[in-house]
Amino acid sequence: MAEKTVNTSECVSEDLEQLCEAVPAAVERTAAKLEERYFTRLAEEADRSCQSSGSLEAEVRCELETLRRSARYLSAAHQRAAALEDELGARLKDMRTSRGRKWFGRHPPANAAIDLAESRQKHFAQGIGIYKVLLLFAAGCVGGVVVEMFWSLATRGHVEVRAGMVYGPFNAVYGVGAVLLSVCLYRFRNRGAIWSFLGGFVVGSVVEYGCSWVQEALFGSRSWDYSNMPLNLNGRVCVTYSLFWGLLGVLWIKDLYPRLAKWILKIPNRVGKPVTWLLTAFLLFNGAVSCIAVSRWPARLAGEPPSSPFWAFVDERFPNERMESIFINMKFAP
Repeated sequence: MAEKTVNTSECVSEDLEQLCEAVPAAVERTAAKLEERYFTRLAEEADRSCQSSGSLEAEVRCELETLRRSARYLSAAHQRAAALEDELGARLKDMRTSRGRKWFGRHPPANAAIDLAESRQKHFAQGIGIYKVLLLFAAGCVGGVVVEMFWSLATRGHVEVRAGMVYGPFNAVYGVGAVLLSVCLYRFRNRGAIWSFLGGFVVGSVVEYGCSWVQEALFGSRSWDYSNMPLNLNGRVCVTYSLFWGLLGVLWIKDLYPRLAKWILKIPNRVGKPVTWLLTAFLLFNGAVSCIAVSRWPARLAGEPPSSPFWAFVDERFPNERMESIFINMKFAP
């Protein structure tokens, strides 16, 4: 269907264009006045052996300060206008792309449409605020485990549930990854895929390295080791999996995030906030219990008896067999 022809006189940015058209002429007029008033006088003062007039220097310093302020105003206006052009063009591209995308059947919704719906509904999880972040963290905790299941099935021929918590299929590494991918790539969600790929590459590498370092520092264990992979860094990250994170960044911000944001829009405001906080409280509790269980595990493997009824209760609830079935790849330093 042909697009309707638009009269350019109706453009809301026409007034801005007319103002900007007058700026070069104003700059040239100012240049001519400065040359007429100061250039000759300054040259004459330079040839004199006596001290120059203080009033002339004061006038020139005033003009210099005015020119600096003017340059800052023009630079700020230029940057803002360029950003508006970039944003408007990106939203137009997003609209056209959203119409034509057919990944996984139905195309993902346009980000502009999501922003508009969130604003009109005054939704509790607008933009990339705290409620959206908490829900994305929960979704990432589960989604990462599901991806790992399919990955192990495709590469090893069997399913491995690589959970990172003792209750349920949750892995905080992927939750943190989902949050950081969303927060860091949110401003680029309408831009080219290369930005999403580079962002995913960097964010994923930082998440993997940071989580591996923290786990080893706190518990003396590792859940992954890339020492045998090419181009690895201390066995915590490697180029192969960083490239995978880059591809995941593109898939996440271009397709999965819009779909998830649209699904979150369906959660009513009256139940959205309490449900989000209940889910967050459960994940915090789950994470705390998991840390306690993991911290006791190496001592129990070394044959150390529980030092209190509390640790005896931990041993009873989380024996070695259960821990090994949950944390399949966790290895402790000798």
